[in-house]
Amino acid sequence: MSFIAVDPTSDFSFHNLPYGIFSTPDSPRHRIGVAIGDQILDLSAVKSLFRGPVLSKHQDVFDQPTLNAFMALGYEAWREARRTVQMLLSANESTLRDDMSLRSRAFIHQSAVIMHLPANIGDYTDFYSSRDHATNVGIMFRGKENALMPNWLRLPVGYHGRASSVVVSGTPIRRPSGQMRPDQTKPPVFGPSKKLDIELEMAFFVGGGNPLGEPIPIQKAHEHIFGMVLMNDWSARDIQAWEYVPLGPFLGKNFGTTISPWVVPMEALLPFAEPNPIQDPEPLPYLQQHDAYTFNINLFVSLKGKGMAEAVNICRSNFKYMYWTMKQQLAHHTVNGCNVKPGDLLASGTISGPDPESFGSMLELSWNGSKNIDLGGEGTRTFLNDGDEVTISGYCEGDGYRVGFGTCQGTILPALLL
Repeated sequence: MSFIAVDPTSDFSFHNLPYGIFSTPDSPRHRIGVAIGDQILDLSAVKSLFRGPVLSKHQDVFDQPTLNAFMALGYEAWREARRTVQMLLSANESTLRDDMSLRSRAFIHQSAVIMHLPANIGDYTDFYSSRDHATNVGIMFRGKENALMPNWLRLPVGYHGRASSVVVSGTPIRRPSGQMRPDQTKPPVFGPSKKLDIELEMAFFVGGGNPLGEPIPIQKAHEHIFGMVLMNDWSARDIQAWEYVPLGPFLGKNFGTTISPWVVPMEALLPFAEPNPIQDPEPLPYLQQHDAYTFNINLFVSLKGKGMAEAVNICRSNFKYMYWTMKQQLAHHTVNGCNVKPGDLLASGTISGPDPESFGSMLELSWNGSKNIDLGGEGTRTFLNDGDEVTISGYCEGDGYRVGFGTCQGTILPALLL
């Protein structure tokens, strides 16, 4: 355990130690930190203590304003860094524990910092890997007999999103305007989206990349997956419905995607790995994996509207409901020789489970606006109103501790009228 006191319900236990980028009002320089309890360990203040065979030559990565350079060092560097941080924070290790001068420089209370995007995100890909979600949407728009498209059970379906509009938790989201066709007998109209939605997702950051033309085999995929964050892929369903044929989502998706600021390393999540879902038909050989890489992560979505005294939970789901794993997603993404780079972001797609309370979008919760979502006596919703504050949270539950992600939060601002 650590000499830093950690509440058992804290997301940031000694078993977690996620990485993030922070600054303070009196020191605006962006720095790499590790969260433990309500504290942040500033790695730039202790960089000289990373003396292992890999990081002793690369201590400068902890002076960088993003995680990209650290991610690029690869799998062995990440493992070495985690062992060093665990050692420095251990109750039995005096190096940091007993040096009060160093401690005063190295630790900052989380309430005193400003969090930033963890990495410079070069590219962003969004998958569509929840069978329950894909089935629900398919039933809504194509009927039960044609709910899943013929390719869905054969490969991880995805599309390339917009990296420039990925923002850190707490950034307000402007209601988008665009073309819609609410009445199929009339021409399209332009205006603010009336079906603004959430998507409960998670995403992983690529660590070490691959050269152009050289796929990442599924047996090596874990060496390229740095860690995970929460994600809300805000979606304008009415804009999306009119534009998506034939090339897929565009303006209905690219106006804003929110992620949580703390990146939980995969090593912290491995104790919560569960057997992968049975995949029938069996995937092609390049997608076959047999080690457990599905994770038991409890996920929650809450909504607080204008005038509401407190937020109301509208969804309880779990990452273990995913059909395609992160290894399969990465192997498929690169099988044609596509190169990925440190800091690239790959998202799960909406995470829905088998029960209505586990549906990860308002599209499903309201069944495309045909029924109300109850806000516990504080009104109802079908889709988002201006002023609505949406918060996604998630954690793995251990024996007396949690490995959590913090929060992924955004508030809807009114559309700008053109």
